[in-house]
Amino acid sequence: MHSVSILGYGWLGLALGIHLKKEGMQVIGSTTSKEKQSKLMELELDTVVFSLTPQAQREEKHRLFASEVLVITLPALTRSGEGEFYLAQLQSLKKLIEGSSIEKVLMISSTGIYPEHPMEERYTEESLQEGISPGNPILLQAERFMEEERTYAFTCLRLGGLMGPGRIPGNYVSGKPEVVGHARVNYIHQFDAVRMIAWIIQKGLWDQTFNGVAPYHPRRKEIYEQNVASFGISPPRSYAQFQKGVDRVIDSRKILETGFQFAFPDPLHFEYY
Repeated sequence: MHSVSILGYGWLGLALGIHLKKEGMQVIGSTTSKEKQSKLMELELDTVVFSLTPQAQREEKHRLFASEVLVITLPALTRSGEGEFYLAQLQSLKKLIEGSSIEKVLMISSTGIYPEHPMEERYTEESLQEGISPGNPILLQAERFMEEERTYAFTCLRLGGLMGPGRIPGNYVSGKPEVVGHARVNYIHQFDAVRMIAWIIQKGLWDQTFNGVAPYHPRRKEIYEQNVASFGISPPRSYAQFQKGVDRVIDSRKILETGFQFAFPDPLHFEYY
């Protein structure tokens, strides 16, 4: 039986903890307050209070590092300008991992690491090794820091736009002007994200990098219009002028080749409740 620690019982981490427990794994996770800890314990999820500011703040941290596997779901917060803080958190975290019981680390990264500009070919896990500059340098630094000079097996999972319960794409553009609707999406449903993490652990897919993106890529406008019709969301005030040409599409073939099957392969058929 795998023992797994989840650093961060957030929107993804909490769903992951519940799923891994159902899969028969021994699970412990972290939150940043006693209040949140009490609520999580009511869900029968073993939880410790732990935070990196950027150093570790709680003595209870040793329980979090007594598992075989550590899943890192820390938000990079690069959009809010806190990328350097994120890197400092990882520096502290890596020191805690060294000398602990952790044998394997699964880091949740983002497809935001790829450039924003369209490309005729799809972005693959190897694209950044072929001379293409990263879209988010902080994410690349973070991945490389955790991968280099380590005492543990390491896999990085670059997730696309996470959608699912409470996260409906149309809500983010409701009433906004000049919304880009012609670009294709790179989404993944929360349920598939947690299943993919479990798959990597169960199949022992270590020392690799995977893209976690649904294999179908409809246009944004298709999804927004469907959300408007299904949930009564106010539509965007206007759409930007349609542009023909290539798209920015993230390739998910590598994880599919391991035998993983998406429950929600097409974002036009995502479930949100």
